[in-house]
Amino acid sequence: MIQSYSYRKPLSGWQLRAGPSGIYMFKRSIGLNILLDEVQVPAVLWASVPRQISIALTNACDLSCSYCYAPKIPAILDAEKVASWLTELDSEGCVGVNFGGGEPTLHRHFADLCHFTVHHTNMAVTFTTNSFQLDDKLLAALVGNVQFVRISMDGIGATYEELRGRPFMELYHRLENVHILAPFGINFVVNARTLPDLDAATSLAANLGASEFLLLPEQPVNGRSGFDHRTAHSFRSWVARYQGEVPLVVSEAGSDGLGVCDPFAGETGLRTYAHIDANGIIKRSSFATAGVAIGTGGVIRALEKLKNQQEERHL
Repeated sequence: MIQSYSYRKPLSGWQLRAGPSGIYMFKRSIGLNILLDEVQVPAVLWASVPRQISIALTNACDLSCSYCYAPKIPAILDAEKVASWLTELDSEGCVGVNFGGGEPTLHRHFADLCHFTVHHTNMAVTFTTNSFQLDDKLLAALVGNVQFVRISMDGIGATYEELRGRPFMELYHRLENVHILAPFGINFVVNARTLPDLDAATSLAANLGASEFLLLPEQPVNGRSGFDHRTAHSFRSWVARYQGEVPLVVSEAGSDGLGVCDPFAGETGLRTYAHIDANGIIKRSSFATAGVAIGTGGVIRALEKLKNQQEERHL
């Protein structure tokens, strides 16, 4: 059992966050987001933590995709430590946490951490999964404790099976059932192999009731070159002519050359996002090679050290 950490909440049920874009108010219970962008907040009052945090609970995964950025060295986070970090982040205005990995559902306290976050913080809970561990028992344990699910689906049919090594129809049946848990979106790594499947993949996502389609242009990791120029050009052309039903979302790392709408344009870098890996190191992104270990001083102190390191590099 994960113990409860308590602190004073300024407004019951609401998460309040001040920043360069104004005052952001979020109420998880009804999914309401309000941005008071006409309010100019002094910099000294801006939230000291990212708007969103991702936490790799474990490096373990039941798949072995060649383009995966997650480290292959065994590592797993202690649930009590994660709970204390979440409490810190919540008290300073973090709005949401995404549990990832590896495969987060392989962490034996995964459901407990989702429950803890919903019942002891004002943050929203999402997680990114390949879906193959989402059996009836786990789904039942997660109901009411998750606000959004991200399902990884790189290509469809034979493309998916070649890249992920699992039957596509098994994934399809998981997608048919995930809506009983929470709204869901599709995460889609775009590279030369998966690009031709985008039309069929977005159509399938619409038919299954997905709320969004997250485009993740492949990053150069593990000796792979990532997005080549020809693929990047074709990708931007596809986005420009897209008229599908499911809203498109793109990762910050892959947004160059695309017209994007960002209500928090004034918030960049660590004000927007940070990643904690399965070794307890906080980084500016999941692709970053360097970061700061979270010690006994907690996640806020480690985040400040990371900010200072970045500022020193830019001097």
